[in-house]
Amino acid sequence: MSDAIFNIAIPQNEPVLAYAPGSPEREELQRALEAAKSEVRELPAFINGERVLEGEKVSVHPPHERKHTLGHFYRGTDEHVHRAIEAALSAKSGWESLPWQQRAAVFLRAADLLAGPFRARMNAATMLGQSKNAYQSEIDAVAELCDFFRFNAYFLQEIYREQPLHSPAGTWNRLEYRALEGFVLAITPFNFTSIAANLPAAPALCGNTVVWKPAETQIYSAVVIMELFEAAGLPKGVINLIYTDGPQVGDIVFKHPDFAGLHFTGSTGVFQQLWKEIGNNIANYRSYPRIVGETGGKDFVVAHPSARAEEVAVALLRGAFEFQGQKCSAASRAYLPASLWPAIKERLLQDLETVKMGTVEDFGNFVNAVIDERAFDRIAGYIDGARDNDAVEIIAGGDYDKSEGYFIPPTVLLTTNPRSTTMVEEIFGPVLTIYVYEDDQWEETLKLVDTTSPYALTGAIFATGRDVIESASKALRNAAGNFYVNDKPTGAVVGQQPFGGARASGTNDKAGSALNLHRWISPRLIKENFVPPVDYRYPFLG
Repeated sequence: MSDAIFNIAIPQNEPVLAYAPGSPEREELQRALEAAKSEVRELPAFINGERVLEGEKVSVHPPHERKHTLGHFYRGTDEHVHRAIEAALSAKSGWESLPWQQRAAVFLRAADLLAGPFRARMNAATMLGQSKNAYQSEIDAVAELCDFFRFNAYFLQEIYREQPLHSPAGTWNRLEYRALEGFVLAITPFNFTSIAANLPAAPALCGNTVVWKPAETQIYSAVVIMELFEAAGLPKGVINLIYTDGPQVGDIVFKHPDFAGLHFTGSTGVFQQLWKEIGNNIANYRSYPRIVGETGGKDFVVAHPSARAEEVAVALLRGAFEFQGQKCSAASRAYLPASLWPAIKERLLQDLETVKMGTVEDFGNFVNAVIDERAFDRIAGYIDGARDNDAVEIIAGGDYDKSEGYFIPPTVLLTTNPRSTTMVEEIFGPVLTIYVYEDDQWEETLKLVDTTSPYALTGAIFATGRDVIESASKALRNAAGNFYVNDKPTGAVVGQQPFGGARASGTNDKAGSALNLHRWISPRLIKENFVPPVDYRYPFLG
């Protein structure tokens, strides 16, 4: 055992490389893309450190190039779930008993490996498997994931340093921070590689062992994540990656007495159903499970008449259409003053005319494909519904094509009904709906923003006067867990803007902060009396 107090310095956010023409990172990434496309990969599950290639064979294709096959994964069975749970429970004692700095070292090493030799490979996997352009992938799959690993280690250190007072003399009070009693289930989405890795990694850092069920459309990069964990020295069985269907996983996991927690990012409906299943089985568990979820959003931009039109227009384009609007934080509804609308519209439409769409391998494309056919059909359905709605006008985009890939160009809807379908429901695609309000209806518009959607994830206001900014911030206090002033509602940075929302958007446990890690530890207070009393009598009895 080491007789030393180790220290992790305050991390710095991982720099985001630009991938400009002629840059070395661009050339390296292009080589990694070519290498990835030159082979058809077998994509195993990982159970107790073993690569598992058994079950129904499923092919994986780039969303922007449906005819190309990247590889195959094998949809798992009930047996895979049971084996993963057994592996997690078997690994628990050894992993939890490691000194915390040894657990932290695994993820600190993973960050440095990702920033170095794994960088191009992770970006290539995310770009091809999830149809992200180079810059969006760099922000997500490398920079944000490095930040999660480094900042989580630092935050855990700070948590461990929190200790109680000692009074009176003769006693020593101590807090130790245990892992949860059992295993954690991580269910992760397709849209962020960093989220997919962080949801199992954050509980693991705290000493928990994990069963990880990713979205099938993210498996191609999930395998690279597991290879990164292996290279960083993560012991077998700490994180177990399986591809069994969600309902099968839930049916087994939520009936297991050692189920200790759920770390989830996905749809509101699924999260509510999982919570219900956990509640139905609550009497069977050894401990009350921790339930942490980040779900949907119907994120807003609202501009005051004092805002600058060009700033609003750029925020709308970037906020709504980066990564095809497939961000839970993407700008999806906007409330713009009549006095500014002509200038905002002109700039927005001019900029959209310059936006290119196509494969991720052409670095000139700002927009790529949506994730799969189910998403394509759902988004197309919203566009068709808007086309048939007399209160809605399509002023940009509005078409779609899935002959080669799942392409939907940026679509802007103008509505006269602030509670029309696309102002209320989450679309999760490149569709922005705009409502123009009269300038003297500012206060009423803020109430409309707050009450239109059941979600409360992100939102942004644009204004100049501090009194206006302050009043809008108060009026929208509960409308967004991440609230932006004169900025787009996307792009939260670990350590700077901890991310999460409330209402129908989740439990607001703020990934990228110590708040999230608190959910994966179970503190134990130890009071030691150095000089125990030898007489039961208190002075007042005299």
